[in-house]
Amino acid sequence: MKATLMYRAGYVRVNDVPDAKIIEPTDALVRVTRACICGSDLWPYRDMEPGESGRPMGHEAIGVVEAIGKDVRKIKRGDFVVMPFAYSDGSCEFCHEGLHTACVHGGFFGNAEVGGAQAEAQRVPLADGTLYPLPIGADEALMPSLLTLSDVMGTGHHAAVVARVRKGGKVAVIGDGAVGLCAVIAAKRLGAEQIILLGRHPDRIALAKEFGATDIVSGRGEEAVARVRELTGGFGVHSVLECVGTDQAMATSMGIARAGGAIGRVGVPHYESIPQAQPMFYDNITVGGGPAPVRAYIAELLPDVLEGRIQPGRVFDRIVGLNGVPDGYRAMDRREAIKVMVKP
Repeated sequence: MKATLMYRAGYVRVNDVPDAKIIEPTDALVRVTRACICGSDLWPYRDMEPGESGRPMGHEAIGVVEAIGKDVRKIKRGDFVVMPFAYSDGSCEFCHEGLHTACVHGGFFGNAEVGGAQAEAQRVPLADGTLYPLPIGADEALMPSLLTLSDVMGTGHHAAVVARVRKGGKVAVIGDGAVGLCAVIAAKRLGAEQIILLGRHPDRIALAKEFGATDIVSGRGEEAVARVRELTGGFGVHSVLECVGTDQAMATSMGIARAGGAIGRVGVPHYESIPQAQPMFYDNITVGGGPAPVRAYIAELLPDVLEGRIQPGRVFDRIVGLNGVPDGYRAMDRREAIKVMVKP
């Protein structure tokens, strides 16, 4: 089968690799109907050290179950499913608490052990706890939004949940990538009255406004902090949804959160310590977040997708076949595309 491998920074290739197959009795084999390139895939694309074997890429997919292991009980052949970016057993203490990304038997897709989803097929460990069967077939119109439930929509929602977005609240979203745009949807869905997007790209800003952003701040650093505080009567926002992961983004988050506010960070952190610890303490600011347990959120978000109340699939602005994946990486790295969908 064909699959995407990354060999070093800036070098992605689609190769013929051994077919994905059932290994463990709890596995399922999924034929990938849609996958995508994630913003987090760009970090190794920019700084990965060279390697001879290549790293399998891709952790977001929807598809059709082609085969199941002998111990799979809930998932059936022919099911159309969402594959969250992390696999989980669905039965451990953390899964029962809705934190599937901390599953004691779980892990993440996109590595040599389980393979990557930017491919024709994907082996899914712990299929019963991981895969979410959809109540519809492969509806072309809904495919993009259904695909976002594997990561970016659930991740934006996680940022909003951790940041305690509430009806009538003031929210700031840092980052205008796919996760940030989905965070705008999430904040709007949870009833926020004011949603300030901190972003700089006109096409993304236009989409954010359609999703519900009420204000745009395009400055950075102290300029951005001052503008957000000006927009909020000098106090800052109740909820900050940090969707970037840089130290500057976190410093800005601390600068715009009001006393008693909360920061939900879902951008993979590329810093060692959270800045401004003293203001965080004296202003009673809560900081939380991490890898989103998107498996726990699908049941809540799916009805809104199916009924068209939210359309997170609009973050996809380019579609490529498998052979076009290297160009998709280049487009996202150059900010020529928000998020690239892969259609094997």
